[in-house]
Amino acid sequence: MTLATLREVLQPAAAGNYAVAGLVVLGWEDALAFVQAAEETGRPIILQAGPGSRKHTPVSVLGAMFRALAEQVSVPVVCHIDHARSIEECREGIDCGFTSVMFDGSELPIEENIALTARICEDAHSAGVSVEGEVGFVGYAKGKASAMTSVEEAARFDRESGADAMAISVGNVHLQTEAGTQIDMDRFRQIEAATNLPLVLHGGSGVAPETRRELATTSRVCKFNIGTELRQAFGRALRQSLKDNAQSFDRIELLKPVIPAIREEAVKVISGLSV
Repeated sequence: MTLATLREVLQPAAAGNYAVAGLVVLGWEDALAFVQAAEETGRPIILQAGPGSRKHTPVSVLGAMFRALAEQVSVPVVCHIDHARSIEECREGIDCGFTSVMFDGSELPIEENIALTARICEDAHSAGVSVEGEVGFVGYAKGKASAMTSVEEAARFDRESGADAMAISVGNVHLQTEAGTQIDMDRFRQIEAATNLPLVLHGGSGVAPETRRELATTSRVCKFNIGTELRQAFGRALRQSLKDNAQSFDRIELLKPVIPAIREEAVKVISGLSV
């Protein structure tokens, strides 16, 4: 088994000047494609179960599925709960076999964010599980606007929370369907200079591949969350499959062609985060 914690994959990434892809899982087909891509590239990956995924599929099922897939490959695979907003959600992930949890306290006052993250870290670390936190709010392309990460708050979170990684908001946006995000490099470099933790950028699909590679190889950004561009690959492949198999009613037959399409796209994403 190649199960790994977030800390176990991000620390080598920080030392080796590369980043690890946090890949958003919505079902069996994309999860399988992602571990196949990891094996093909020889790179670790982070399988992520976000709020939408957890609403659709029980956490216990996702945990078992992620762990089963990790057994099939020789590279490290992190099983990660993304955007949990309570201690209870994080504890459920820990109990269901996840090796990493992300507590999203980004909309809370910094004191409360740090206090709750620290409590979660106590539970998680005692169970051998890593914790990602967030400072500053990463907004949505068609939703609430972002709030940039404060350098001072990031430095305080870094010192006091006990987290293993910190997600920040520096122009990155969730659910961008095109890569047009402009990263505020001045703000980013100030945060990087004031902190020590591995840094995480959510909304990675909106960041141009060349910018992702630059940050991955020249900064302390060790994790990019990637979802939208992989969902787009799924959608294109599924539409083609429905066209090619217009008379089929077998979901396995209809969904099987999406796996190689997602794998190909995931290989590009994973390979693009290193030299």
